[in-house]
Amino acid sequence: MNVAGSTPTGTVHDVQVSHDQGDAGDRLDLLVARHCGVSRTQAATLIATGQVTVNGAVEKASYRGVAGDRLHVVIPPPPGRDIVPEQIPLDIVYEDDYLLVVNKAAGMVVHPAPGNWTGTLVNALIGRGEPLADSGSEERAGLVHRLDKDTSGLLIVAKTDAAHRSLSAALAARRVTRRYVALCWGHLATDRMTVEKPIGRDPRDRTKMTIVADGRPSRTDFVRLGRFDSADLLRAHLHSGRTHQIRVHLSSIGHPVVGDDSYGGGGGRRLVELPGKRHFLHAAWLRFRHPVTGVPVDLRSPLPDDLRHSLSVVSHMPELATHPDPLDVFGFYHTDEVLPGHQPDQHDDALD
Repeated sequence: MNVAGSTPTGTVHDVQVSHDQGDAGDRLDLLVARHCGVSRTQAATLIATGQVTVNGAVEKASYRGVAGDRLHVVIPPPPGRDIVPEQIPLDIVYEDDYLLVVNKAAGMVVHPAPGNWTGTLVNALIGRGEPLADSGSEERAGLVHRLDKDTSGLLIVAKTDAAHRSLSAALAARRVTRRYVALCWGHLATDRMTVEKPIGRDPRDRTKMTIVADGRPSRTDFVRLGRFDSADLLRAHLHSGRTHQIRVHLSSIGHPVVGDDSYGGGGGRRLVELPGKRHFLHAAWLRFRHPVTGVPVDLRSPLPDDLRHSLSVVSHMPELATHPDPLDVFGFYHTDEVLPGHQPDQHDDALD
C-alpha cells in the first residue's frame, strides 16, 4: 500500500510493506525506489539524509523489509529552474487570442522535467513570445492536457487563465472529443470492444502503468477500422483520462500498440517498416466548443509520414503512402456522435 500526498516541504509517501506485492525481504533502498517513483540512487540519498523512516526509526539502506513495516518517505521538491525559451518550429493548426492547438511531432517531450529541461513543447511555446495561461507552474505553462513523448497529434494550449479554466473544466466533464488512431498487433475478437480495467502505477517499475486491483477506474472503447495480416487498425475512444491508457488497455488484452517498447509491442517493427523509438499511436481528431465564443472547433491531423508509410506496408495498399489522409479511406471520421456540449456522457477526457 502506498499513500502519497504533498506538503510545502515536498511529496510524502506512506508505504506499508506487504507479502502480496513481494516486498518482504527486499532492501530499504529498493523498496523506496519501487514505491516512490525514484531511482535506487535517489532512494539511497533520501535514506542517508534522514528523509526515510521505518516504523518511526531511521534505518540504513541495507535494512530488509518485514511484512507490516511502515515506511514514511519525504521527497523534497526539486530546486527551481528557469525554463529557457527556444526557437523550435511548431506546427500550429489553430490559433486565436485565447488558445492554440499544436500538432505535436513524435519524439518531442511536452514539458520540462529532470532529464528533459530543454527541447520540449513548453520551451518552444515560451520561445514564441506569446502569452500563455498560468497552469500552476512555468514548466506546464498553458498546457490543458498532454501527449506522451512518442505519441504524435493534436494538443490544446491556453493563452489566458480564463480559457485554461474553461477548457480544463470541459475536459473534466468529457465535453472535449479526442480520438486516437492505433495499430495493434494481432486481431481483436470483435470489431467493437470495450476494455474496462483499473489502471495504476506498476509497483515494479514506477515509470510505467499497469492493471492493478486498486487502480483508478478506466474504460476504453475500440472500433476496428481495418484488419490486416498481422495487425488491426483501431479508433480509440476513452471514457477516462489515465496515463498511457490506450497502450495499457491494449497490452492487457494481448494486443499491444505496434512499436510500443514499454508495453510489449516493440518487436517486429521491420514487418511494418516503423522507425525505431516510435509507436503507432496518433491523436488524430479533436472537437470542442471555443471557451469564449462557444463556436464549434473541429480539427483533424492526418497521419504523419512515418505512420502513413507503415500503414501502406501493413495494409498492402501502397497508394496510402501518398494519400492526403489515409484515415478517410478507413472511415475514421465517420461517427454518429454529436458535437460536445449537449451529451457529455458520450465524450472523453483522456491522456495517451
